[in-house]
Amino acid sequence: MLTSYKFIKEPTNRWYINLPDWQGMHADLEMVEGADIMLDYVGQGAREVELQLAEEPFENATPLQLVEDYRDHVGGGIYLLGRYNGEELNQKMWLCGVTEFVFGKLPEVIYFKKVETNKQ
Repeated sequence: MLTSYKFIKEPTNRWYINLPDWQGMHADLEMVEGADIMLDYVGQGAREVELQLAEEPFENATPLQLVEDYRDHVGGGIYLLGRYNGEELNQKMWLCGVTEFVFGKLPEVIYFKKVETNKQ
């Protein structure tokens, strides 16, 4: 299932996923440990990035591969963004337990694509 999520870089220069149904603390939604770097790269200076996410490949999607499973101790896992837009990045990032909230589990691969907005 293909779903879009918005990521917002707040005035503190920290990225957060926008999850209106989240019942936990706002701090739990912060993108850290490499996920923030990935959003800076994908966002190309924007303060908001919308990504389509899915567990199955879809047209023009980029895979994030689970390389270390942390469910049994800190939650979430380490994912690898090998290439993006034809550029070799090898960017590792920790995606916390909120990933399990979004997908209902910790997927082996998460596919994503930036939603292009036509702001004038």
